[in-house]
Amino acid sequence: MIEVEVVGVRIELPSNQPLVLLRESDGERHLPIWIGAPEASAIAFVQQGIVPPRPMTHDLLVDVVTAAGKVITEVRITSVEDTVYHAQLVFSDGVTVSSRASDALAVALRVPCPIYCADDVLAVAGVEIAEADAEDAEDGATEETAEKEVLQFREFLADVEPEDFER
Repeated sequence: MIEVEVVGVRIELPSNQPLVLLRESDGERHLPIWIGAPEASAIAFVQQGIVPPRPMTHDLLVDVVTAAGKVITEVRITSVEDTVYHAQLVFSDGVTVSSRASDALAVALRVPCPIYCADDVLAVAGVEIAEADAEDAEDGATEETAEKEVLQFREFLADVEPEDFER
């Protein structure tokens, strides 16, 4: 398993299909996962620090888990089959619960906890986007690097279809 982080939610044009973009923590591969609009909103809300007046479904799930005395320690993206990503929530006692990747990511950002992706998923569906400036990479992500990364990813999206990620 390779640790990944959520870069953000994007809208792929012209289809207006939302996707979440993950990046391996210690590498250059990115993993685009097409998701539904509600899950895109749930992920974007957390990233933007928006707290709704009433708990959303993912907030409720985290609250229920906490009230039950359980702890989610990590999220794993375990496989991709016909462009559908499968994930697991992992609890501190070793119990795992199957999940859609988009829901698992929304939960992971709320807990918060680390997110891991199976090596073979990144090998099959990962996209390598080289860092534009090695110096920026050493100093950490900067706004300029993030903008370049988004532009590179948009160029990639212009030519990719969900079917490209089938095995």
